[in-house]
Amino acid sequence: MSETQTVFVATGRRKTATARVRLAPGGSGKFTVNGKELTEYCYDETLVNAATAPLKTVEAEAQFDVIAKVTGGGPNGQAGAISHGLARALEKFDPEWRSSLKKAGLLKRDPRKRERKKSGQPGARKRFQFSKR
Repeated sequence: MSETQTVFVATGRRKTATARVRLAPGGSGKFTVNGKELTEYCYDETLVNAATAPLKTVEAEAQFDVIAKVTGGGPNGQAGAISHGLARALEKFDPEWRSSLKKAGLLKRDPRKRERKKSGQPGARKRFQFSKR
């Protein structure tokens, strides 16, 4: 990427993962996550599909170079965060893609998080076994 080229930056979040995505138009389709290739970083095909879903939705897989920096969370949360950030960056690039991205549910931040464990219980909702006698 050259210094004069316009780069679209967006942040995506999922569970406790945060992804900072840089989208460079006119690229060769290179996708880098934390300095590694996407297929190397996202070891499973479902994770790769989740991360690249916005590009497939707007049919622009080979038009952009994508660089993502991801912190926190696990593999699924990180793939979701990359997807969310990528969708936001694509919307900045071309506002006409907003409707198709929104219809696919890629612009919405998924608010679900892990519920905390409560005291007096073995987990968030599970109770210890009750003994009557």
